[in-house]
Amino acid sequence: MKVIRGAVCVSNTAEDISAGAVRLVEQIMKANGLSQGDVETVFFSATRDLDACYPAAAVREKLLPQAAFMCFAEMNVAGSAQGVIRTAVFAKTEKTPVHCYLGEAAKLRPDLSR
Repeated sequence: MKVIRGAVCVSNTAEDISAGAVRLVEQIMKANGLSQGDVETVFFSATRDLDACYPAAAVREKLLPQAAFMCFAEMNVAGSAQGVIRTAVFAKTEKTPVHCYLGEAAKLRPDLSR
């Protein structure tokens, strides 16, 4: 079992949160060669400004109906980025995880852009 991390920046609409969460998990699955059956659990956190919907709902519906999901509020730290969905995907794999930080969220992990 490995934990694969990622993040994406979105605006506070149900459509954008849903599309961003699906795109993020799709990219994680593709980059890590995962199938539906490989993914056990997905945790999402979202910054306080994202309250239009749960990111897990669209991912469950479109990608991973069998996985367990949890959604959390991100800590509200002064000066931190807003509009961010972060994820931790728990998957059955022996490969070294490829973490995926999409678009503006890549700034959160500059160490991964080598």
